[in-house]
Amino acid sequence: MRIALLGYGKMGKVIEQIALQRGHEISAKIDISNRTDLLSINSENTDVVIEFSSPESAYGNLKFCMEFGLPTVSGTTGWLQHQDEIARLCLENEGAFFYASNYSIGVNLFFELNKSLAKLMSPYTNEYKVSTNEIHHTEKRDAPSGTAITLAQGIIENLGNKIKWVNNLTANDNEVPIWSSREGKVPGTHEVKYISEVDQIEIKHIAHSRNGFALGAVIAAEWIQGKTGIFGMQDMLGL
Repeated sequence: MRIALLGYGKMGKVIEQIALQRGHEISAKIDISNRTDLLSINSENTDVVIEFSSPESAYGNLKFCMEFGLPTVSGTTGWLQHQDEIARLCLENEGAFFYASNYSIGVNLFFELNKSLAKLMSPYTNEYKVSTNEIHHTEKRDAPSGTAITLAQGIIENLGNKIKWVNNLTANDNEVPIWSSREGKVPGTHEVKYISEVDQIEIKHIAHSRNGFALGAVIAAEWIQGKTGIFGMQDMLGL
């Protein structure tokens, strides 16, 4: 499989390593220094695009890929205000678009655990206050993380008394607070806490390296080949 990498930072380099180990070819490596080379990517030289760039570049990258019907796997966060437009372009051009806020299989199981816990806690919202914490390396520009937002959305959908999330703010009763920190070289830590006057319930996921995220993205690129539509980790994992 010929893979074009849009975004060639630390994550892009790990994806390249894993893709090569799995027998794939890298057809292009695009970052801010050679952005105009994006125009050379097409279905004749590329089977799948993997896009891990930056919030500032993601929308333009994805718009290009969707307009030219290039199957694309994206893990960039901070651009989701354009998600409906990207989905529309994908469907109009009979393309394939796979998006996940986190490609780690462990994190996606954690998402399901988070939803189940929220359902269990829904009768006890007067007793327990929910909050989420996320910690990432200092090079991560956006906050909260896409993973933290996905966790908050899972809580909102299943807890019953929440309507939105807030970042680094004291939350009202109908809000889910997300507390974001940027420290050292932390790949990613996410916690969900339910705290009452008498006890505390926590679930937590700690990433030890980027390898789990990169492997999941390459597996998604393999999985999306030959498909048409909008997909995510739940589709691939059958959750």
